[in-house]
Amino acid sequence: MIEINKVSMLYPGTTDPALEEMSLELKPGEFLFLVGPSGAGKSTVIKLLFREKLPTKGQIRFENKDIATYKKDEILSHRRRIGMVFQDYKLIKQKTVFENVAFALEVLGYSPKEIQKKVPEALEKVGLSHKAKAFPKELSGGEQQRVGVARAIVKNPDLILADEPTGNLDRENALQLMELFEKINQEGTTVVIATHAWDLVDRMQKRVVALSGGKLKRDEKGGYDHE
Repeated sequence: MIEINKVSMLYPGTTDPALEEMSLELKPGEFLFLVGPSGAGKSTVIKLLFREKLPTKGQIRFENKDIATYKKDEILSHRRRIGMVFQDYKLIKQKTVFENVAFALEVLGYSPKEIQKKVPEALEKVGLSHKAKAFPKELSGGEQQRVGVARAIVKNPDLILADEPTGNLDRENALQLMELFEKINQEGTTVVIATHAWDLVDRMQKRVVALSGGKLKRDEKGGYDHE
């Protein structure tokens, strides 16, 4: 599904690369954790996969096509196939839970009829059907992040990208969120999560890609390597 081939990333005005000669393959339906200390390159990988940034060197292929060659409409099509989940939720405060999730479909041109069908399905999947009319300020942090997940899955993406999704959650809510990601993955969606939450990575026992100083240090199934 995704092939990262000797990718390096140097941000303007910096001398140390955010990524250096990174290579990685991701098959459809995989669940992958990106781990490593702050500045290791995790968020850069997420931005590159979303096609928010382009690599300085190397190539990223999505279903055998170099994403650097995408035309404008192909970039939009690529992003429609990806659901993004953020650490700080990024909910619109003046919109209800239903409206926040619906907005993800409105910007893609879905009809009101489709939206009325899809949004309740997404909210049911994340266990928030009863909160459809609530506003973000009326929700706990865990609930707000589940709205973020509903917004990501409502368009039935092929790939979920999550950047530190449990960063603002307590352990119980973080665990519930990871179980939700696992359920989404079991339904066939590929999941990539950048995280510092070593205890959750240990518990989940999925594929772990460890980065350090922009370099790939480890790629294998199992918990976090504490050495």
